Amino acid sequence: MALALFTSPGPLLFQLGPFSLRWYGLLIAIAVLLGLLLSMRLGKRRGIEPALIADMLPILVLAAVIGARLYYVIFEWRQYQLNWLDALAVWRGGIAIHGALIGGTLAVVLYARWRRLPFWNLLDVLLPSVALGQAIGRWGNFFNSEAFGLPTDLPWKLTIPFANRPVEFLDQTTFHPTFLYESLWNLGVLALLLTLFHRGSTGRLKLPPGALSCVYLLAYSSGRLWIEGLRIDPLCLVGTPPFCAGGLRMAQLVSLLLMAAGGLGLYWLYGKQRLLPDPSGVQQP
Repeated sequence: MALALFTSPGPLLFQLGPFSLRWYGLLIAIAVLLGLLLSMRLGKRRGIEPALIADMLPILVLAAVIGARLYYVIFEWRQYQLNWLDALAVWRGGIAIHGALIGGTLAVVLYARWRRLPFWNLLDVLLPSVALGQAIGRWGNFFNSEAFGLPTDLPWKLTIPFANRPVEFLDQTTFHPTFLYESLWNLGVLALLLTLFHRGSTGRLKLPPGALSCVYLLAYSSGRLWIEGLRIDPLCLVGTPPFCAGGLRMAQLVSLLLMAAGGLGLYWLYGKQRLLPDPSGVQQP
C-alpha cells in the first residue's frame, strides 16, 4: 500500500497564448524572495545593512544561475555539442547546485571586496537562505520529472512518465523521490543553521565569523552524499549515467571535498582558536 505516491502534473503552471509560466521559474522566484527577506533579517543581527544585501541580490542570482548552468553543461556537453544554443535553455532544467555555490561564492567575494564588507559575516547570513532556496527549488525537479532515484516499491514513491525514464528503466514505473529527500534534508539544515545563529546572537554559543558557513558545508554535503547515490542521472567525471566509472559521482566527490573544507574550517576556528582568512581583505569586527 502506498503511503505517498507523487505524480507530477507537468512542468507548466499555465499557458496563455505565447506566454507560459513554468513551475520551476515560479519556485525559483519564490525562493529568491523568501531568501532575500531572511538574509536581510539575519544581516541586521550581524550589523549588515539590509540595503547592502538587497543590492547584492541581482549579482548573486545571476552568478549562481550562470555557475549552475555552466557546471551542468560542462559535464553534459554530449547533449549540447550538436546544438550548443540549447545550453542557454535554463528553463528546461539542467542546473547543478554545486555550480551555483561556486558562482555565488565568487560573486560574494567580489561584492564584499567592493563594498568593504567582512566576507564570512556576509556568507553566514546568506547560507541559511541558500538552504531554504534548495528546499524549495528541489520541487522544480518534481514538476519536471527529473533528478529522480532508482526504481522502488517503497510505500513512498514517485511516478515518472514513460518519456522521462532512462532506457535502462523503461519497464519501471515508480522511483525514489530524491527531490523530496533533499528538500526535507535542506529544511533540516535550515533549522540547524537558524538555531545556531540564534544561539550565537544571544551569546549562548561561541560562533565566530565563518563557523555557520562551515556547518552548512558539513550538513548539506553529508545529505547530498547519500542522496546522490540513489539518483540515476548523476554527473560523471568519467563514464555515463547511471554508471559512473569507479562508482563515484561528481556530486559525491565535491560533497566529500566540501565536508573536508567545512571540517578543516571548524578545526581552525575552535581547535586553533584563530579566525578564518578573509578573502575580502576586510578585518573581522
